[in-house]
Amino acid sequence: MSHRYTQIPAKVFPFVKIRLFAALRQKFQEGYRLSDLRSDLMSGAVVGMVAIPLGMALAIASGVPPQHGLYTVIIGGAIVALLGGSRFQVTGPTAAFVVILSPIAHKFGLGGLLVAGFMAGIMLVAMGLARMGKMIQFIPYPVTTGFTSGIAVVISTLQLKDFFGLKIPELPERFLEKVIVLFNAKGTVSFTEFLIGAFTLAFLILWPKFNKKIPSPLVALTTISILAALFKYWFPDLEIATIGNRFAFNVNGVAGHGIPQALPNMNFPWGFTAGNETPFQFSLAGLEELLSSAFAIAMLGAIESLLSAVVADGMAHTKHNPDVELVALGVGNILCPFFGGIPATGAIARTATNIRFGAKSPLSAVFHALFTLIVILLLAPFVSYLPMAALAALLMLVAYNMSEVKHFFHILRVAPKSDVIVLLLCFFLTVIFDMVIGVTVGVVLAALLFMRRMAEASSGHKVSSGSHPYISTQPIPQDVILYEIEGPLFFGAAEKAAEALTDITDNIRSVIFLMKDVAVMDVTGLVAFESAIRKLRNGKRKICLVGLRAQPKGLINKSDLGKSHADVLFADNVDSALQMMNGAK
Repeated sequence: MSHRYTQIPAKVFPFVKIRLFAALRQKFQEGYRLSDLRSDLMSGAVVGMVAIPLGMALAIASGVPPQHGLYTVIIGGAIVALLGGSRFQVTGPTAAFVVILSPIAHKFGLGGLLVAGFMAGIMLVAMGLARMGKMIQFIPYPVTTGFTSGIAVVISTLQLKDFFGLKIPELPERFLEKVIVLFNAKGTVSFTEFLIGAFTLAFLILWPKFNKKIPSPLVALTTISILAALFKYWFPDLEIATIGNRFAFNVNGVAGHGIPQALPNMNFPWGFTAGNETPFQFSLAGLEELLSSAFAIAMLGAIESLLSAVVADGMAHTKHNPDVELVALGVGNILCPFFGGIPATGAIARTATNIRFGAKSPLSAVFHALFTLIVILLLAPFVSYLPMAALAALLMLVAYNMSEVKHFFHILRVAPKSDVIVLLLCFFLTVIFDMVIGVTVGVVLAALLFMRRMAEASSGHKVSSGSHPYISTQPIPQDVILYEIEGPLFFGAAEKAAEALTDITDNIRSVIFLMKDVAVMDVTGLVAFESAIRKLRNGKRKICLVGLRAQPKGLINKSDLGKSHADVLFADNVDSALQMMNGAK
């Protein structure tokens, strides 16, 4: 096999060299045996069993027919695995996307949702080319925990309608309004639907305690579908909401219920519609309306996919290429909408399942996509018997698993108050408004708190008179003060470092600034430093800057301080400064 790298031409993007197929090439270079192929086939089949019900459930929760989630599993799962930089990453629709996709589908329809996914794919490619793959390191942990827990609450709330069989025509868009509508509909609870949901949830929780080789969603949903079909046969008047009676399709003139037994149909993203909705009008104004939503999809997709890749590295002792992974994810999201697939990202639970069941290479994720396609072509009619309450139970369990309840309360117990504030603010903003507001406010607040901490910790000062370790020839005269600055002078820290200068009395005629420990100074620090020195000079005092390092010296030389001033001197050490001070009198 050739060891040459497939890369984007440098003449097109001279600032990057993205080597696609990174994880696949690395595995093939190490050696790929028949036993590895068997392991990939087995793990791919197992992950496919998990991905099929989840793909349908997440598509429904996002406001589109279930087959569009499966198309994402097929197209996104295969493309990203082949092109990507993570060996075991499994890509597809995820629960975190629901809170973003559902409002888009509600407002713009299926076509608008697919166009937003296409735009997000372009953004993801740009992020990868710009080497933003390590951006996850700069998202504070309280922020990720806060918005993840908030998303879990929103998803669980959305499932209450089907879990209890509530008679609600349509849920409102805002969370608090949803809660009010759900509460007011409590009198319409269906005991049958609740029994199906509760049985499915119990099965999903208890099955892994007895058998971990067969995925619990496969057993639970298959069992409950068979039981629901039998009860419907025995009691024809029994009302059970299923995929078959909730969703219908019309593909190439063939109409039916449930999901179509056919290959994904290729079309322009804006050409897809669901039900009787109006097609999305592709225009510059429409794209502008979708821009913020596409950005939210891209950011969440990048964060979740890179988090999943990090988790995979920890489990399998591998190392992923984050920039390649972002480009691959972008390409996958660009192609998915042309086949009716909704936005995709790395799925942590499916990736972990892939590793636990013995995956050896990215081909495992490709096989999981092929397995899903085979199921659609062979078993699609049977999917129509799947009860909606069972899918709601599955998503409720997914929401609980992603909520990180233990980590949430652990932060509340042990974290500083500032981190607790960030966590709770991000959580409540995500729940009440949306994830974009929650993450934006959380990151900004965390950044401000970080700057305050750095200002408190990184820059200090000492005021000395009399003797000093850096003076070898003579003591400091009574009318001279030595001001030693420790640490960088940047935004937030400069004002603190300059505070002590306000206490200088009138009998002090000269001030020596010892700056050998100031490695970095930014323009905010320079302005604060200039202001402090200007006040000292107004008091007819002599100033001497000692031990300037390269970066601060270069900045000061360009400033007003660097100009010729008889009362501002520069020296290499304190002894020289004292001699200059004496000579200047």
